[in-house]
Amino acid sequence: MLTVDNLKDLKGKKVYVRVDFNVPQKNGVIRDNNRIVAALPTIKKLLEGDSRLILMSHLGKIKWKEPDPAKIEEMKKANDMAPVAKALAELLPGVNVHFCPVTHGEELKKAVEELKDGEILLVQNTRYEKGEEKNNEELAKEWASLADVYVMDAFGSAHRAHASTVGVPTAMKAEGKPVALGYLMLKEVENLSRCVEPSEKDRPYVAVLGGFKVSDKIKVIDSLLKKCDKILIGGAMAYTFKKALGENVGSSPVEDDQLDYAKKCYEEAKGRLLLPIDSVVTNHFDETPDRDIKTVTGDIPDGYEGCDIGPKTAEMYKNELKKAHLVFWNGPMGVFEQKDFQAGTIAICEAIRAIKGEAFTVCGGGDSASAVKQFGYKDDFSHVSTGGGASLEMIENDGHLPGVDVLR
Repeated sequence: MLTVDNLKDLKGKKVYVRVDFNVPQKNGVIRDNNRIVAALPTIKKLLEGDSRLILMSHLGKIKWKEPDPAKIEEMKKANDMAPVAKALAELLPGVNVHFCPVTHGEELKKAVEELKDGEILLVQNTRYEKGEEKNNEELAKEWASLADVYVMDAFGSAHRAHASTVGVPTAMKAEGKPVALGYLMLKEVENLSRCVEPSEKDRPYVAVLGGFKVSDKIKVIDSLLKKCDKILIGGAMAYTFKKALGENVGSSPVEDDQLDYAKKCYEEAKGRLLLPIDSVVTNHFDETPDRDIKTVTGDIPDGYEGCDIGPKTAEMYKNELKKAHLVFWNGPMGVFEQKDFQAGTIAICEAIRAIKGEAFTVCGGGDSASAVKQFGYKDDFSHVSTGGGASLEMIENDGHLPGVDVLR
């Protein structure tokens, strides 16, 4: 695959860059600009060549099945990219950053034609178009006609076969135009590929999986069981496994339709899949005056639900991670948003810090990445992914993602 470093003679060329500017915002105020900052290396590299950048990204969700047109307009207003254009301009002093409030038609074409060398045009939210998520061919061709080069730098969207991630590069390749990976994409693909195809020097390879549902991670569990030496299970999904093995889990969340899979999975793992041996439980999920929190080993009493792995489990998991040369982690160990249930997730972070420099450690985005940043452990990982769903699908599909494969 080509990368931005392979692109030459860009002066005056129009470069379509699919970025991930899906940032949290409220009333026009951006609360976290990390995704914008992550795109800057690619943007600056392309600007060095005096190219003309057309940036496109989705932001939030537009539910087109909503029957009330007024509500659709409300969703559009809440996910307007105009504040993002302002934030980008502040991060690039001296660079002209323009904003186009429409996603197709003559106004967009005119805005592109008026771009000068070394300038940027940020286009309105791609999801303002119904055809974006359906990978509409006509929409993709219209966007492809705007540019001479395509650069994909939105890993968080690479698992979605949308018009901006797959349709546009497909159309541009058909016209003989170059398509390439941006720096962010390149870093993600290189680092996660190591988790997909571990070498002998990466053994033992330990995966840590948490989160709410087993059903969300069936494919990734199946895939990792073929690759890993150990899988450590935490989060609410652990209670589906524990119930499947005959333990009482009290009021803990369980997917009863996944019990057969969980039991079969555990048995076929032959000791390679580890479950919590103790749990921090409570009789009230919400913080109430009469809330009781305690640690129990084995069965969870009726009326209580598990909200974190217990200290014995944390120690057991730390000991497994001490031996690891490669670690992939996706999903917190408990309800880390509440102070009472943070210890398990922090224990995993501490274990990763302890093997820094000795093992290659990857945090696979999503809630686990949020926790790593919140607790101050981001720099202790070899790589923290920007795409939770994309990183999981890359593991599931042995390195294949629609937004990556189209660039090959």
